[in-house]
Amino acid sequence: MPKKYIKRYMPDHAKIRSHKTLNRVFGTLLHEPNLLHLNRRSVSGAFFVGLFLAFVPLPIQMLLAAGFAILLRINMPITIGLVWITNPLTMGPIFYFCYKVGTWILDRPLQNIHFELSWAWLQTELIAIWQPFLLGCFVVGLSAGVLGSVTIRLLWRLHLLRHIKARRLRRKERDKLKVNSQDYIK
Repeated sequence: MPKKYIKRYMPDHAKIRSHKTLNRVFGTLLHEPNLLHLNRRSVSGAFFVGLFLAFVPLPIQMLLAAGFAILLRINMPITIGLVWITNPLTMGPIFYFCYKVGTWILDRPLQNIHFELSWAWLQTELIAIWQPFLLGCFVVGLSAGVLGSVTIRLLWRLHLLRHIKARRLRRKERDKLKVNSQDYIK
């Protein structure tokens, strides 16, 4: 895992504890070490929550991500960063895909929708498509979250196995050198 690379960009825990505004809002909740720690549980949980919340069609995704990170004691920067998969540039295609998934699951035909950012559009068009849209968002978000979490756990495990194998090889080489040097001394 690129743990050392990611740690370079993580905020300092002492800096966050001493930040006046954050302490007023969150109090001692930000003092939890796992909010900035990089371990398998914290990072895989952050991937699950961040990817799931990326597909929640609400404008408060970052607040939800921060709240769930604090509640579940998972890595907060990764959770919040993954929410930005759905940004203003990607939101349209991603949510249209979610709508298509929802219509496929509910076995409904796709409706021809012309998007407008207005209250009238929300009252007419969104009311007609809300069920397949929200179901699609839930299914795609859950799938992405599970897939991301499992992938991180597998990659972390593979990295750990490689590290253990390399350590065993180094130990074997060191023992060989030790035995050879003792034979040479005799």
